[in-house]
Amino acid sequence: MDIILLERVEKLGHMGQLVTVKAGYARNYLLPQKKALRATKANLAHFEAQKAHLEAQNIKRRDEAHHASKAIEGVVVTLIRQAGETGHLYGSIRPKDIVDGLLEQKITVVRTQVLIEKPIKSLGIHEAKIVLHPEVHAMIKVNVALSMEEAMAQSENA
Repeated sequence: MDIILLERVEKLGHMGQLVTVKAGYARNYLLPQKKALRATKANLAHFEAQKAHLEAQNIKRRDEAHHASKAIEGVVVTLIRQAGETGHLYGSIRPKDIVDGLLEQKITVVRTQVLIEKPIKSLGIHEAKIVLHPEVHAMIKVNVALSMEEAMAQSENA
């Protein structure tokens, strides 16, 4: 299925690009999220008419996200969890846990903005990516410990 991207989509393309994707990906994700339009003649004409306005909106949102990323970059979220003797958690750290930790620091993000490269299932300091805009990312540290004292010791050693 041919579509026109209305914003940058990672590993797919930039705004205004005409790309071919599988029909299910377009129907179930890109179109409902308003990240793309079907590539019909009417939609192409509509996009060309609105292109300057969409680009201006995108630049404004990107600048706001860049400003917010400066406040978020380098933040350390401390999470106290129970773990076995080997340091493996009795569960894993989910994006919702990180969002709750950020809320305690008066930083508001949505669960879908938090990306964890690999599941956090052990004690220690890990990294998570906050995607504020398709072009703007901020890295935070997640300090997982058994107690606050251990968390303080881990941050001093890191």
